[in-house]
Amino acid sequence: MTDRLRILHVEDSEADAKLVAYALRRGFGDIEVERVSDATEMIAALQRGPWHAVVSDWRLPNFSAPAAFALAKKSGLDIPFIVVSGADGEEAAADATRVGANDYVLKDNLPRLVPAIQRELREAELRRERH
Repeated sequence: MTDRLRILHVEDSEADAKLVAYALRRGFGDIEVERVSDATEMIAALQRGPWHAVVSDWRLPNFSAPAAFALAKKSGLDIPFIVVSGADGEEAAADATRVGANDYVLKDNLPRLVPAIQRELREAELRRERH
């Protein structure tokens, strides 16, 4: 992995992408955030890795967090996958964890995103050390 934190962001809304990138940079400082909005773009980005984490909207017009998670896993990466969505309710969060997401953060609660990623980065490092 590189020293500079690299986040792959699956998001179709430019405005939401800017808000998430702002929250990430505010919490992590100088990081790289690359936005993709469909499977083709994500596959290409995964090949350009390495990535430290994936942050994904739950539902996009032609893509989804479950599909993005499947692509990340298929690539062989063991990195945090955090869903950041405006979808309401505990049911959406439960659905996200059922498909394999490490955490679910509401877009209206972005201050929770950085601690979630930090926690999951530590967990991923512990998994690597055990292997």
